[in-house]
Order: sequence, then C-alpha cells, then structure tokens
Amino acid sequence: MVRNQARTNRFESIMPTQAERATPTIPQLSPVVSAQAESLAWLENASRHGAARNEALAYFDRLAPVSPATIAGRWRGAGLHTGHPMDGLLEAHDWYGKAFDARGEAHPLLFCQGSAIVSIDPRWIPLSALHSNKVTRSALARAGFAAARMVLRTTSPQARLRLLTHRGVASAAMIYDRLPIIDLFRQVTPDILLGLMDVRGAPPFFFTLHRED
Repeated sequence: MVRNQARTNRFESIMPTQAERATPTIPQLSPVVSAQAESLAWLENASRHGAARNEALAYFDRLAPVSPATIAGRWRGAGLHTGHPMDGLLEAHDWYGKAFDARGEAHPLLFCQGSAIVSIDPRWIPLSALHSNKVTRSALARAGFAAARMVLRTTSPQARLRLLTHRGVASAAMIYDRLPIIDLFRQVTPDILLGLMDVRGAPPFFFTLHRED
C-alpha cells in the first residue's frame, strides 16, 4: 500500500496543476527577433502605402549596417514611395534590380527585356530625367527606353561596392563609375536590404532589395 502511494505521489508531482493548465505558457521573443519583426512590419506597411521621408530616414538610421562581402548575388528591387519625384519611375520602365559579385563589382541597373534580364550602362541616362514625374512615365517614353535598352546593354560592371560612412554608420555602399550617385545599404534581414540613393542636388530616394541568389 505504501509503495503504491509513493508511485501515485511521484505521478502527481509531474502532472500540471489546474492553475498551470488554465494559463498556457507564451514563448518570449528575444529582443533581436522582436526588433526584426517590428522592422519587417514597418517595411511591409511602407512598401504598400508609402511613408514620409523623415520617417523613412529614421527607419534607415535604426537598421544594422551590412558588409559588402555579404551581399554578393542578384537582388530584386522595388521603390519605397516617400513623395520623391522618382517614385514609380523605375518600375514603369521594367526595372528588375541590382547585382554584385564577390569582388565588389556591381551592375546597378538590371531591367527586364522580354524574357531576359539585361544590365545597362547608366551613364547615358540624363539625370534631369530622374526629376520628371510625368513625361518619363508616358507610353512614348516607356517604348523609347525599351528600344534604347538594346543599345545601352553592357556586360561590364558600372559601379563598385565599398564600405562607406554615411549618417554616422559605416555600411556597404555602391558608387557609380560615371555618375554623381551613391547607393547606401542597410540590412533589414540577411535577405532584405533598404537602399538610399544619394544623388547630388536631390532628396534621398528609397528602395528595397530582396535577395534572389
């Protein structure tokens, strides 16, 4: 009888009490995971609905830096609208994204050309076109640029990746070879980057990059 009672006590000691059964355990997220989830939620909302420029800058400043060596590969791009004259311009012309290799060489402008993805030489694109919000999006402009891409195609890199300090943080940056443009990158996740295009004499233009390979 004593032996049976002992077995019963041991069994009861590992069973949850009524209070424990009524209050399920909620797993606690680590600060890093929680911050990343919050960051992704903000980016998803801004990608759909846009954001104020100052809000996007504050978000950019909170993100972690990224090393040039870790972003080699091809990335799919999309604009993040902040009221910039370029909002929607790249997408109107079938912009695909960017590509970087392990040596730090970069193809800053990849476009869809039929079923192909082509790299173009950006030096022939007038910077004034980046500030026009209507003419460059017209059907005529889109057809003209589609034809011009056949001439502007290149297999040579047109920019370089370097570690650059911007807004007080050293992170990967893409420096165009022949244009006064620098793209600064911060990491949302290892496979998502937020880019800030810094053009002389213009406000910052924001875009996202999603890793493809």
